Amino acid sequence: MLNYQELKDFKKLANIFNEDMKRPASLSIIRLIILTLMRKESLMATYYIGADVHSNNTELAIEQRGKIVARYSVPTTITAISTVLDSLQGRKILAIEEGPMAGWLYRNLNNKVEQFIVSEPRRNKLISSEGDRDDRIDSGKLAALLRGNFLKAVHHTDDGHRANLKHWINLYHDRVCDAVRHINKIRACCRMHGVRIPRKVVRNNVHRHEWLSGLNNRVLKAQLQMLWIGYDATKEQVEIAKRQFSSYARKYPVIKYWCKLPGVGLIRAATIFAYLDTPWRFKNRAKLYKYCGVGLVRITSGKDKNGRPKPVHLRLPWAVNGRLKNAVIGAATSAIGHGNNGFKNYYERMLSNGIIPTNAKHSVARKMVSTMSAMWKTDSKFDKKRL
Repeated sequence: MLNYQELKDFKKLANIFNEDMKRPASLSIIRLIILTLMRKESLMATYYIGADVHSNNTELAIEQRGKIVARYSVPTTITAISTVLDSLQGRKILAIEEGPMAGWLYRNLNNKVEQFIVSEPRRNKLISSEGDRDDRIDSGKLAALLRGNFLKAVHHTDDGHRANLKHWINLYHDRVCDAVRHINKIRACCRMHGVRIPRKVVRNNVHRHEWLSGLNNRVLKAQLQMLWIGYDATKEQVEIAKRQFSSYARKYPVIKYWCKLPGVGLIRAATIFAYLDTPWRFKNRAKLYKYCGVGLVRITSGKDKNGRPKPVHLRLPWAVNGRLKNAVIGAATSAIGHGNNGFKNYYERMLSNGIIPTNAKHSVARKMVSTMSAMWKTDSKFDKKRL
């Protein structure tokens, strides 16, 4: 009797033989070919490759059947690493740890191996907490974790356009944080001299020059002029980054659809899109909520003196992307204070049922994430009636 996999292969091969040979193929011949191919596949070598990546060099440890069979130290270039991968005959599974170069390596080496895993470093306790550490040892441990299927994969896109959008989003948020740091430094400098600076003076050049002309403290005046050079440069970089990611975002209609949601503008929509990349990467909504930082993690352990399980504690996850979480929570907060809309009504309904404001706001955030995910999957616009 043919098993299920053999039956699937049998149907494929039967169609091929019938087309090529112009006559029906014998069942015994096709079964013999199937068994031969399956035996060859089972005998094919599987290489588990751990790579410890640095900016100058990469240490590769190649494991087969539980043993390190080869080690390579090569420059961190696509050509050098591809040469090592191409020299291996068989199934190749490559693992690296998440880092600044992970996305670049994934997009350029993904077609060289059967599976490319970018792993979460926080989960790799064997590497960080046990025994001696160097590049050779770390790459070998990474190969062992890969073979045991103990790695947690980090999602990376193979679309260069989406990767560029994410890079510009990152630069935008980084430049905004730097601009805020400059503003705080300017205010702190004024406080050290006992001077209170008006808000409009910080950002507006016209008010700034008028205020500085009336400032009698020459030392403070010189310090502020120097600090404003950095702030003005950072502010210009913010505008450049915003123009760039806006041009990349035009390619994706769903970002435009999201901007119609209460509390969601271009920056938040593009940020959520860039960090999620695709709605199909999450098996269920609970995983999506946790990734966005608004899901609940269940914690319980042990039993009480009567043998009953102890109460379950629910809390928000801490190991999340801060920028993605800020975008989601910020959108929910703005929607709650944005006139009359379905999200605000949902928030007020929960408050009337005794839910505390913080938990109610997180529930609104989860509802907003669900709405955005559904719009993304169906490529549809926001419909107030379906909220």
